[in-house]
Amino acid sequence: MKQPKKLIPFLILAAIAVSSLFIPSLPNFDDHGKYNAADTGWIIVATALVFLMTPALAFFYGGMVHRKNVLSTMMKSVVAAGIVSVMWVVVGFSLCFGNSINGIIGDPSTFLFFKGVTSGAPWSLAPTIPLALFALFQLMFAIITPGLVVGAVAERVKFTSYTVFIILFSLLVYAPLAHWTWHPDGFLFKWGVLDFAGGTVVHISAGCAALAGAIVLKRRKVHEEQVEMPPANIPYVLIGTGLLWFGWFGFNAGSALGANALAVSAFATTNVAAAAAGLSWMFFDVLRGKKPSVLGFCIGAVVGLVAITPAAGFVAIPQSIFIGFIAAIISNLAVYVKSKSKLDDTLDVFPCHGLGGIVGMILTGVFATKTVNSAGNNGLFYGETAFFITQLKGLLIVVAYSFTVSYLIFKFINFIVPIRVSEEEEEIGLDASQHNEKYMQGTLLVQSNVGEFEEIENAHS
Repeated sequence: MKQPKKLIPFLILAAIAVSSLFIPSLPNFDDHGKYNAADTGWIIVATALVFLMTPALAFFYGGMVHRKNVLSTMMKSVVAAGIVSVMWVVVGFSLCFGNSINGIIGDPSTFLFFKGVTSGAPWSLAPTIPLALFALFQLMFAIITPGLVVGAVAERVKFTSYTVFIILFSLLVYAPLAHWTWHPDGFLFKWGVLDFAGGTVVHISAGCAALAGAIVLKRRKVHEEQVEMPPANIPYVLIGTGLLWFGWFGFNAGSALGANALAVSAFATTNVAAAAAGLSWMFFDVLRGKKPSVLGFCIGAVVGLVAITPAAGFVAIPQSIFIGFIAAIISNLAVYVKSKSKLDDTLDVFPCHGLGGIVGMILTGVFATKTVNSAGNNGLFYGETAFFITQLKGLLIVVAYSFTVSYLIFKFINFIVPIRVSEEEEEIGLDASQHNEKYMQGTLLVQSNVGEFEEIENAHS
């Protein structure tokens, strides 16, 4: 019975590959001066920057788990690049940005197998770049979102089960949220909800899915026994943070969809919020009697990046300092409260990404100003109560939907196949039990008495 199950993923991919042979080839878009070269060049770069965030996230998460789960954690983040890329061409882009069906979801036949994407008219909100480039830029957001959830269920979720989660989450959670929020006919877009680069679509959805996953999978054995599990490699976390920070400039500044003043403003607010949040987390730790740590600064900086994401193109640079500062404190306190509870969110995805996104959406409703972006709105700080309430309504809908549907997805997967590894596999570690691989940190070559070299594993590994 096991062998047919192993055949299913390959057969699905083979069916898609064969089906693609029958899709007619169309010529690439003909420019005729319609597109702006600078905008096109910048969004190509921004697309590459956002893609870099996926391996960056793998390093960020991989460095924080136990050494016996490093590779399995990293793999679950990067495999999304494969799964979501294929899904995006087949039907994902259509569900997010296809012809709207009552403001809820895109018509899956609109861009089926990228039909008309390479030769079609530009996206209405990105008229100076080719539609294909817009589709590729949006793909990178869809890739990293399910990868964020990995941190909450790390060290106990089966790899095969998680690949099923990526598929269902992308279709049933990410696609509707992207359509609601970023499609001109989406109902949240029509309401006036502002989310510049993914506070709701990416971070709140992933954070709520992470919370649902942690609840369904229950606690790790080491968590129940309150065993201290040191991070495998803090330099990995630092590398991951640096690459995430770097890639986030494409994430936020690229969401201006052009090489323009708005992109510059979003670039600046992104950097400033991350800097303020990293310092805020570190200094707040010192106030609580801890020593300043690499891990603290890195986590704080990422929280700042999360919080500024929905606001990046709507708030001014000075206010981004406050957004980063307060978001880090809220997430820091949430991590502390979570540590005293029975919730086993392995790498604090909900306190950092979920709450970070929530704080960012709320503060967008407070500090947004038409001075920065005339297509936006004025927030509560500038006397607009109605827009602030709209942000809150949109926020509540996204939180409720993301958590409920994600919870049902995890439950459904667990019904058809056990989503959690066995106790023995958890004890061995997922690198060995799921992938038959081993992470070795800091190996040394030491010459023996007989002149041969022996590989000696560092004590830390």
